[in-house]
Amino acid sequence: MPTGLDSLKHIVVLMMENRSFDHMLGSLKAVDSRIDGVTDQLSNPDTTGAQVKPQPLAEFQGQLNPDPDHHFPAVDLQIFGGETSAARIANMQGFVKSYFNQRRDVKHSQMIMYYFKQTDLPVLTKLALEFAVFNRWFASIPGPTICNRAFAHYGTSFGRVDMNPFDIIAPFKSIYTRLVNNNHTAKVYYYDTTSSTMEVVNLLQNQPKLFGTYKQFKSDCDKGVLPEYSFVEPNYNDHDSDSGEEVANDQHPDHDVQAGEFLIAEVYMHIRRNPKLWPNTALLVVYDEHGGLFDHVVPPACTADRFTASANSTGTGMEFKFDRLGVRVPAILISPWIPKGTVVDRMFDHASIPATVTKFFLPDYSPVSPREAIANVFIEPNKQPIDANRNLLSLAAMRDDCPVFDI
Repeated sequence: MPTGLDSLKHIVVLMMENRSFDHMLGSLKAVDSRIDGVTDQLSNPDTTGAQVKPQPLAEFQGQLNPDPDHHFPAVDLQIFGGETSAARIANMQGFVKSYFNQRRDVKHSQMIMYYFKQTDLPVLTKLALEFAVFNRWFASIPGPTICNRAFAHYGTSFGRVDMNPFDIIAPFKSIYTRLVNNNHTAKVYYYDTTSSTMEVVNLLQNQPKLFGTYKQFKSDCDKGVLPEYSFVEPNYNDHDSDSGEEVANDQHPDHDVQAGEFLIAEVYMHIRRNPKLWPNTALLVVYDEHGGLFDHVVPPACTADRFTASANSTGTGMEFKFDRLGVRVPAILISPWIPKGTVVDRMFDHASIPATVTKFFLPDYSPVSPREAIANVFIEPNKQPIDANRNLLSLAAMRDDCPVFDI
């Protein structure tokens, strides 16, 4: 194996909230033409029929009020532009129309097409340009948070496409249970007791050792005692704590995007600053779903899951077989063994997370969901000969030019 893969001992995932690729990283097309971002050829019609082009006018907070709709019926409108026939074709032409339904204000609905300038997001864009940015990482389903995060934990949402609690259906187990039951270490680091994991009921399963706070994550990084797999959650809400006010840093509209920038930098730097941790850790920064915000890339078809959502549960009058992906989201893989400026064009979704972690630590594990079984992995230690397009930690020597943020 290459030195980077041979050294890898820890995989860390930081999953942020509800932002699309074009909205957050679309500006990077102007910096590197290989990055599939925003161009002046893109547009969406508003409810008057006028074509609305993307503009670099996104604001950190106060603009996306109310929160854009990202439940299954709204995302269906965004992807298919309102077409409901059996022969319909996805065209990504319904974003402005969908946001109009939130406030019935034509001018305000056009803001769904706004994106951030590179200089607005110095942390996220720097990491994207310095390490590996994924052109084709999609939400696992065209729907909201809970079911998409379920794919990151289980490789399936067990047929759910909404925000309701779900039952874990045998034989599929969470990535944490798989690892712990096979003498590996794993932990979900939730922010604090007020902003804890949305999956605590399902993931807990009488295993409190699987959980830690974000404060503990930082301490574990500093001490060099991270588990083999870590899943880090942001702070989902503004609230008071013993140490003062905690500001939501998940970047969910309309939370402060700059607070999320600081969180991303802080997670990165706590790994980066430990000379014993940095060489053997890969950090994936990814978003759970697009949050109703514009993206131009049509979500692809995929292998159907074992489960089907009924026409009643989708809210569209059509059943869903989990045979196509949700809207594209930002995703960046970070390691000092990744060549600067890596752009990845293979298709990924959140099922790629348990697929990657399982194949790296438990290569012979089964069973997994049909969706996880076919998901591309972003770390492939056993592939020979080594292909830098698939094994992203491909450098023969560790980089000494990786960025440092002042936090």
